[in-house]
Amino acid sequence: MTLGWVLLVVPLLIAVGGPLVAGETGSVAAPLLPPGPGHPLGTDVLGRDGLAVILSGGFPVLGLTVAALVLAYLAGVPLGLFAAARRGLADEAVMRTLDLVLAFPSLLVLMVLAATGHRGPLVLVLAVAVVQLPAVTRLVRAAALAPGCRVAVEALYLQGQTWWRVQLGYVARHIAGPVVTDAGTRLGLVLYLLASANFLGLGLPSDATDWAVVIERNTGALYSQPSIVLVPAGLLMALCAGTNLVADQVLARRRVRS
Repeated sequence: MTLGWVLLVVPLLIAVGGPLVAGETGSVAAPLLPPGPGHPLGTDVLGRDGLAVILSGGFPVLGLTVAALVLAYLAGVPLGLFAAARRGLADEAVMRTLDLVLAFPSLLVLMVLAATGHRGPLVLVLAVAVVQLPAVTRLVRAAALAPGCRVAVEALYLQGQTWWRVQLGYVARHIAGPVVTDAGTRLGLVLYLLASANFLGLGLPSDATDWAVVIERNTGALYSQPSIVLVPAGLLMALCAGTNLVADQVLARRRVRS
C-alpha cells in the first residue's frame, strides 16, 4: 500500500469506525489535563476525554465536506459544459452571473449568514457549495474549451452525434482529469471554510466533537495541551494529502492505459 493510500485510509477508518468505539464524549474530568492514565490524549477545554472526542469527531466533518463538494460539482460541471458548448449569449449569462458570486469573499458570505441568524449544517453545506461553484464552473468550462477538445467535439457534431452524447460521452471524459485534480486540492479549502464557519457559530454547535470545531475551541491550549489540537489537525492534513496523492496516482494510471 502506497503512502497516499495510507494517508487517506487511516483518517477515513477513524472517521467511520471511531464513533463505534469512542465511548463517553461528555465532560469526565477537569479541563485541559495532560495525557495520563484513563485519558491517553488528555482532556479538552470542556473536560472531555481527548481520545473519545477525536474518535467520534471525524464523521461530521467528513460528511459536511463531501456533501459540499458533491453539491458544488453536481451544479458546476453541467454549468461549465453548458457554457462551453453554447458560448455566445448563454455563455456570457452564466459566467457573468457567477462572477457576481465570485466577487464576494467566502468568509464574508459566511459572516453575513451567521449575523442574520441563518445557521445549521444544511445552511453551511449549501453556503460552502455556492461559494465554490464559480471556480468549479470556470475550471470545467476552460477544460471543455481546450483546443484539442473543441476539434474533437466539432468532428463528432459533423458525424451527426447528439449534443448530450457528445457532452456526456466525450467531453465529460476529457475533463475528468482536471476535475478530479481540482477536487483533491479543493478538499483542503472546503475544510478550512467549514472550520471557519463553525468557529463563527454558523454550522455545528461549539460543543460538537467535530474535528474542525475541536481544533478551533482548543487552539488557545496548543502549548499546554497540544495533543488535543495536533492529533485532529494531523488527521485532517493526512486526509487532504492522501486525497491528492491517490487522485494523482489514479490519473497517472488512467493516462498510461489510454
